[in-house]
Amino acid sequence: MKTILITGANRGIGLGFVHHYLALGATIHATYRDANSAEQLLTLAEKHTNLHCHCLDITDYDKFHQLSATIGLLDLLINNAGYYGPKGYGFGNTDVNEWRKVFEINAIAPLKLVEALHSNLSQSSNPAIACLSSKVGSMTENTSGGGYIYRSSKAALNSVVKSLSNDLSPQGFTVVALHPGWVQTEMGGPNALIDVATSVEGLTQVIANLHHHQSGQFLNFDGKQIPW
Repeated sequence: MKTILITGANRGIGLGFVHHYLALGATIHATYRDANSAEQLLTLAEKHTNLHCHCLDITDYDKFHQLSATIGLLDLLINNAGYYGPKGYGFGNTDVNEWRKVFEINAIAPLKLVEALHSNLSQSSNPAIACLSSKVGSMTENTSGGGYIYRSSKAALNSVVKSLSNDLSPQGFTVVALHPGWVQTEMGGPNALIDVATSVEGLTQVIANLHHHQSGQFLNFDGKQIPW
């Protein structure tokens, strides 16, 4: 059975991933930033010995080596933790400090985590890395403008995924960017088109059916390829 690390696992899609893989009997390592917002996750860990929770700020890079030493062999890394930043701003009102924060969480931290866990993943016979991106990061799909902060951070993540694929595919890794859909989460809001269960069902099916030749692709939660 696989060993999986899921970041940002305390709510929304991350917590949905935890429920799904628990049902399959996988060994799960789940990160959360604040215990006050991780009650459901921590309660699950009390009931399931195969769920291991780690309090980790995803930008605290000095702690990554400790995480690597704790988890050992790793088959699948799901870079799910993300931050949207301010909503409702328009051209001329971009908060530079928020932009830096969003960019670091969404684009820099996922790469640094892959670097830190490379040795763990290398122990797997079929290592895979799935980075939760967004269709708004697609240049082709951007027909409405705006959203400078979040769009640019996900476009950067997509570029990271492509480079990781080029670098790690020869080592047997499969690296993909995934669009979860517009999901009813704290980030997606109540008017989103699909619920967490629908998104996670699709995403986990895509991950389960991944082939090595798909490394470096940008895939929708229904498995369709999204243009960069």
